[in-house]
Amino acid sequence: MRTRGALDAPHLEAWLKLTLRSLGGAETVTGSKHLIEADGARVLVDCGLFQGLKHLRERNWAALAVPPETIDAVVLTHAHLDHSGYLPKLVREGFGGVAHCTEATAALCDILLKDSAQIAEKDAEYANRKGFSKHRPALPLYTMRDAERALKRLKPMPFAAEFEIARDVGLKFRRAGHILGAATAEVKVGGATLVFSGDLGRYNDPTMPDPEPVRQADYVIVESTYGDRKHAPGDPMAELGDIIDRTVQRGGTVIIPAFAVGRAQSLLHHLWQLKRAGRLAAIPVFLDSPMAINATELLRAFPEDHKLNGEAVEGACAVAAYTRDVEASKAITSNPMPKVVIAGSGMATGGRVLHHIRTFAPDPRNTILFAGYQALGTRGARLLAGETELKMFGDWIPVRAEIANLSQLSAHADADEVMRWLSGFEHAPRRLFIVHGEPAASEALRTRVQRELNWKASVVDPLVNYQLT
Repeated sequence: MRTRGALDAPHLEAWLKLTLRSLGGAETVTGSKHLIEADGARVLVDCGLFQGLKHLRERNWAALAVPPETIDAVVLTHAHLDHSGYLPKLVREGFGGVAHCTEATAALCDILLKDSAQIAEKDAEYANRKGFSKHRPALPLYTMRDAERALKRLKPMPFAAEFEIARDVGLKFRRAGHILGAATAEVKVGGATLVFSGDLGRYNDPTMPDPEPVRQADYVIVESTYGDRKHAPGDPMAELGDIIDRTVQRGGTVIIPAFAVGRAQSLLHHLWQLKRAGRLAAIPVFLDSPMAINATELLRAFPEDHKLNGEAVEGACAVAAYTRDVEASKAITSNPMPKVVIAGSGMATGGRVLHHIRTFAPDPRNTILFAGYQALGTRGARLLAGETELKMFGDWIPVRAEIANLSQLSAHADADEVMRWLSGFEHAPRRLFIVHGEPAASEALRTRVQRELNWKASVVDPLVNYQLT
């Protein structure tokens, strides 16, 4: 990898051939893949899995719109699977280039991609053993070997430096907040500058840095997860303490479905602060997620990627009892004493949290507490919408527990914060492209941008190959 020199010289021919197409992450909050084509070069910004609704997950099995072997480079803005989880399949199907990311993103991908492959293999094995798959045999989307091959394609690069990643293509990362290693990506192609927001984090977040401003761009591609709403006001630590207090007073347990990377660490930090303030007394806390445990330990490895000092890191890492093996997880489920349990997955789509929900949801003394975005069709979204029964493991489970949502703990910028980041540009870009949002959220952000900033803004259509001129 070599530092770029003069990337700013205009090349009219490249401008005329520059196109942008979203192969995922358009009209939905998942599967982010944005393809840049310029003068023969192809760069894929993000390489995410589709998650959530079945018709979205099925897209993971379809052939990519372009042959993977024709892609020159991949850029990963961060490690969450909806931005990185397709990489093992891309490599297996012929991608032979380099996937560029930050150092912390590479470390998190080592955890997340292996875990994703292990789950895929286990799901296929279970389907074959039970005989319920229509495929004979059922196959995983990709294997552990595919994940390991993909990890060898990762090439970490520092923030703020500019590098050439393909012929006449330069890349610079800036901090986006959100999770460890998360970045915005500035891609320079033949005289044009494209800036991808990735997933923007929060301003004044207690654990993660503010999204770094970007001053200039010809084209901006921005997420819109919360494009139509603002996060609830209030102190999330105080509200978390109140929820735990009232649940414990009922003799109940608090189950928190949490994303292993990002949300789990934020929760541990708030729980440590509550313990230090004497709020939790002797209430035990369990982190029941091997992946979240591994991700939490990376707080020590990447001190420049978060705001926590040494005392806060050690406090957050020590506030919970770590549960790695299945037997210890079962012991938590069978323990009737009041406690707090953090377990994956964050939208209750899988993982150990399902076993806890099956046990604790029928009892009104307990609380199921969500702490982030719940995509359409997920169990989390259905519970927050008021469903009183869940189908799990082939059975219908009554839901009598309190259902709570702590939206203040979201790691995503809300509509006001997205507008704040966009307002950091010194001049209007030629065009703003809005991606990574449900249709209503994306359209709301487009309308607001045009009204408040007077920019030319478009919600990306996944069927359109946009000519950038």
